[in-house]
Amino acid sequence: MGDGVEPESSDSLRTFGAVVQALREHAGLSREEFGERVRFSKHTVASVELGRRMPDESFVEAAEEALGNTGALRRAAGHVARQPGLAAWFRRWAQLEQAAIALYTYECRMVPGLLQTEAYARTLFTGQLPPLDDEQIEARWAARAERQELLRSMPNTAFGFILEEHLFRRRTGGVDVTRELVDHVLEITELRNVEIQIMPTVQESHAGLAGPIQLLESPENKWFAYCEGQRGGLLVPDPKEVSILQRRYARMRSQALTLEDSRSLLQRMRGDL
Repeated sequence: MGDGVEPESSDSLRTFGAVVQALREHAGLSREEFGERVRFSKHTVASVELGRRMPDESFVEAAEEALGNTGALRRAAGHVARQPGLAAWFRRWAQLEQAAIALYTYECRMVPGLLQTEAYARTLFTGQLPPLDDEQIEARWAARAERQELLRSMPNTAFGFILEEHLFRRRTGGVDVTRELVDHVLEITELRNVEIQIMPTVQESHAGLAGPIQLLESPENKWFAYCEGQRGGLLVPDPKEVSILQRRYARMRSQALTLEDSRSLLQRMRGDL
């Protein structure tokens, strides 16, 4: 999912920031003093120097003028690129996704990124703490929308989802957002390569109480797992550990509603909105 923290800055962003910092310090300016000269806050200066913020043209031009017009910053700015809006710990998993022949997900916290609507995703982004700025939100949605293409661009890959009923009952973002979300998920259930099951809220036996699970089979028929928490994620390549998670997921498939009953429940929930 990678829905958690701020994406890691790119190498080019960090390099550009280091050049700005070196030139600023060589000029004997503090961040606050430099910020006054370029008409940006010291916090913006810090974000650029640490590679967290994409420098716009006005910043580059003002910084050039304040630091001697060497041309170094203009040339460096031409090579700066954003890192895709994925958390650093998630990028390896995202790479594996692109070639997977099977992807299975159990989620109990939020509707998985591959199934989200833009309105639902933006609700999650705007509720992040610490808050995200507009550029970060746009980068995250762009990365998520690109990942969602996998469902249709990989018709020979089997996608399976087990989703807790309460993910829709919570009405994250409000009624309109939830209504659109349910419609979207119902539409995805019509894809031949996608199976979506709902785990009912009232369920006496549940093999997934320890948390979310993601499983993936590579073209070489090697299995990987991925587990994510509040502030980090863990790629699991160990076959013994993956086997345990596979058994738990298999048990949950038998405990969740059937495909037909899951679709019927989604339709009833849609009617209640």
